[in-house]
Order: sequence, then C-alpha cells, then structure tokens
Amino acid sequence: MIGWYVHHQGLGHLTRLQTVAEHLSSPVTGISSLPAPDGWPSEWLQLVRDDQMPAGEVVRADPTAGDVLHWVPRHDAGLAHRAAALTEWIARTRPSLVVVDVSVEVATLVRLCGVPVVVLAMPGERTDRAHVLAYDLADALLAPWPEAAHATAWPGSWRDKLWAVGGISRFDDRVPSRRRTSLGSAADGIDALADGPASAGPEPAEASPRRVLVLWGGGGRSTSAAEVAAARAATPGWEWVERGPGSPSPDLWADLESADVVVTHGGQNAVAEVAAARRPAVVVAQPRPFDEQVATAAAVDRLGAAVGVRAWPRATAWPGLLDRALDRGGEGWRRWSTGHGAASAAARLDELAARHARHARHARHARTGDDIRTAS
Repeated sequence: MIGWYVHHQGLGHLTRLQTVAEHLSSPVTGISSLPAPDGWPSEWLQLVRDDQMPAGEVVRADPTAGDVLHWVPRHDAGLAHRAAALTEWIARTRPSLVVVDVSVEVATLVRLCGVPVVVLAMPGERTDRAHVLAYDLADALLAPWPEAAHATAWPGSWRDKLWAVGGISRFDDRVPSRRRTSLGSAADGIDALADGPASAGPEPAEASPRRVLVLWGGGGRSTSAAEVAAARAATPGWEWVERGPGSPSPDLWADLESADVVVTHGGQNAVAEVAAARRPAVVVAQPRPFDEQVATAAAVDRLGAAVGVRAWPRATAWPGLLDRALDRGGEGWRRWSTGHGAASAAARLDELAARHARHARHARHARTGDDIRTAS
C-alpha cells in the first residue's frame, strides 16, 4: 500500500495525486489537511492544520528551527496532532512507501518511522538545509518535468535517484487537435494551400478575433486586473478570456483547444495542461518561495517549449510576445510532456512499492525465525 501526502496550498498537489492514482495498481491512501476530493475511492487520512498560530506569534515561535526545517513553530498544537495521527497510521497500516508532495517535515517523520519516501522534486533553488535533508533521505525524487529543465546542476546522488517523467496532466490521454489557427500557424499543422487560382465565390467574412486564454492558479497571483486590462487594450484583434479560481472553466480542454495563445502562470500543473494540449503559450512567473515559477518560466523558454518571462510584462510588450508565441508554436511542448507522465510515475511507484513490500516480508520472516530459535 502507498500513502500520498498532499500539501494544502493551491490545488496542484491534489490534482497531481488524483491524476497519478488513476494509473496505480497499488492501493493508495491520501494524506492531507485538505478534505478528500469528491469521488476519492479509498482511504483518506485528514490531518489537522499546522498554521493556525496568530501571525504576530509566528516569528517568536522560531518556525524554521534555526533554518534546519521549513515549518515547525514552537507550541503549535497542530504539529503534535499531525505527527501523532501520521505515525499511528503508519504503525497500523505499514505502508510500502509514502509519496510526499510536499513537506520536508512529513518526509522526515515518515523516514524516521522506517518507511521509504518518494519526494516530489520541485523547481527553483532547493539547496537550503531543509530541502537538502529531504532530497538526501528520499528513496526516489519524482520530477513532473524533463530532466533538462531543472536537474542538470544537481549533485550526482540526486540525479541517480531522479524519476524525471515529464509533465503530469489529467489530459495526458487526450489527442491535441491539429487545427488551423486564426493566423494560419504552421506549428498547428496547417494544410498546404491548393495550387492554382482560387475559385470565384463570395467575399470572405471578416476574420474572427484571435483568442488569448489566461490561466490563473489557486495559489494566488501578483498580477492585477488593471495590468491584464492594459495588455488587452494593447492587443487589438485579440480576445482575452480569463480562467481561474474566480472564473473556473466549465471545460478546460475545450478552452485550451480554442486558444490561439495561452498565457499561464508557471505552476507545474497549469504548465502540464498547456503542454498536453500543445498550445502556443507565454508562461508568466508569479512570486513563489524558492523562485519556483521563475525557474519554470526560464526552463520552458530555454527548451523552446513556450515563451517564458519572469514577471507580467508591460502592456506595450504584449503584441510582440503573442506573435513570438505563435511563431514558436506548440510542438516544442513535446520536450516537456511525453503524454504519459502520470502513467510513468504510477509504474515507477508500483515497482518500488512491490520491491519494498517484498523486503518487508523477508524482514518479518527473518525476525520470526530468530524468535523461534531464541525460544528453543
């Protein structure tokens, strides 16, 4: 059995669990301070929150334990309740492994209980003491991005246990359409025009506006509505449609398919969704700890998957950015998304869980044999 810890911030961690769980052969227990999602088919261990301390008291509570960890404020009752619930569950169920997405403290506690840990590898600068601890103790590092995106400068000990499966998207099984865009971009598989003069016919209708789909995540945004309005005003001939927590998409795949260019924040799941749809894109980093989204925006740009920028550009830059995204097209996303990232992650986890389950059985048999010999 596999346990899977989900951080409560944003929605991407939970979406990733649900996406991979659909491909797992091993039974999986969700672990989080979030409630179980609708339709979750198996056990869910809901933990109490560990961030209820008044903001004015957090600094005095030494939340990082002298920069050794990320979040362990003194006298936060939630920490003790979480640890007790998690260790009781481990002792009762004896999981083969636990996936941690993401928490250095949970990864460390699980490993202290003698349980193998798979840590979700994150973009950005992860060389602080806490991340080094989690990455060092992990049995494997599951990366929902290609190795060339973030791991080229990693130490060899991390690369040796890296599972870089590429983007993990709930749309991995979809086939992107090869449709004509309103600009007739060759990157979208446009059929060549027939030779010879055009046949006589009615005057063509006025071209419909090209469409920009803007995707916001559940983890917050720094871009203001005024900045988006200024970008819209600077790009006549483009229709801008926003989707996010305040205006969720009724059908995100259809929205992606209908977009000439997608403008998305740099969260891993949003980027994976755009990559699965193979849409031309501008990835705009939003502020996050450890420059996570800045690193992702730089990586997609460097790999030629999309246009990546560190922050929301000035309004006058947007006509050129949208044209650059169209010129680049969407086929470069093949370097980011294999189309089977979730299935690859599940296969790796099933294999590792089976291996550790065999080791655990052998260890129990060995202990039983020793007990028999001692008693005799």
